[in-house]
Amino acid sequence: MKVAHLVPTLHPNGPEIGLTDLAGAAPDAGLELVVVAIAATSDTTHVSALRRLGVPVVELGLARWDPRTVARTAAQLRAHGVQLLHTHLPPADVVGAAAALRNRIPAVSTLHRIENLPADRGDRLKRTARIVARQRFMARTIAISQVQLEWYRGLSGTGRNLVVVPDGVADPGLPDPALRRARRAALDVADHEVLVVSSAPMRRGEGHELLLDALEALPDALPLAVALAGDGPLRPWLESRVDAIPDLAGRVRFVHRHQDPAGLLAAADIVVHTARSGAAPTALLRAMAAGVPIVATRVGGVPEIVTPPTGVLVPLSAPALVDALVGLTEDTARRERMAAAARARFLAEYDAAGWARRLRHVYDEVLARTPSRA
Repeated sequence: MKVAHLVPTLHPNGPEIGLTDLAGAAPDAGLELVVVAIAATSDTTHVSALRRLGVPVVELGLARWDPRTVARTAAQLRAHGVQLLHTHLPPADVVGAAAALRNRIPAVSTLHRIENLPADRGDRLKRTARIVARQRFMARTIAISQVQLEWYRGLSGTGRNLVVVPDGVADPGLPDPALRRARRAALDVADHEVLVVSSAPMRRGEGHELLLDALEALPDALPLAVALAGDGPLRPWLESRVDAIPDLAGRVRFVHRHQDPAGLLAAADIVVHTARSGAAPTALLRAMAAGVPIVATRVGGVPEIVTPPTGVLVPLSAPALVDALVGLTEDTARRERMAAAARARFLAEYDAAGWARRLRHVYDEVLARTPSRA
């Protein structure tokens, strides 16, 4: 089955959709992928990774609302013989619905966010328009967590054609001990220290200020170091705050945005996730795949991923985050139990191979209900 995935951009700083993970697992599910991006990107990390897996990638090089986008997308779908279109994020949903209609092929859309508080009346109208468009033009709307499904059903007033398909990530295998030693040495983390990693984008809503508040309150003698990966508009502010406070400067390392994520997880003892919302953060799946216990805020769909055997859930509170970090830092045996349970849960629930099979099942149902174009 040939399926095209339409996205606004493949820039690494955009929302993580996981198409590279899916592409690696797709052949075993009988799926042949094509990826179309509306805008081009100067950072070709994702583009190159997809092409190495044999996936055709087309970047239209257009602005998101360029009037030529629908026609050019439809032309690419025809050129690649696409049977079904899968869209991601609002600009792609709008363009994809029109392009699929032109080509008389079905389309499905994945929800990637939970947006509880539109900024103004204009945002609310846009959200309502997107809901109506999905109900009219999308054969299925895919939620990535149960809490997201309930949120969207409450907004739309119906669960018609709405399904839950949890995301997955590629299995990296267990971390290589030599890689772990090398990455920890590069970060100047001693053998006796516990390394906490946060890979959240450095932008509003990800809770970096909450994390720094908690790190300031940690006991001085606690053998804990923190690596902040990712990038974003808040990075200069975060760096200046850390530099200005000796207790933070002694604990926090800023990781270059091109640092190998797998290597960073191999070095980690704990992954911390302090976002204020989230449907089903992929960073947590990657932590579990690497066998790393998690400390995360109890928001959105996070409790569906992080269970008591695999990590610690905390409210949006610096003291609660302090207690969780201190508790896990001081209890090596507990961390090891959680690491094993996290890895086992990943293999059972969130491996990319299972994700591809779940999507294939949705696609089969949609195509079975689609009238033949013959």
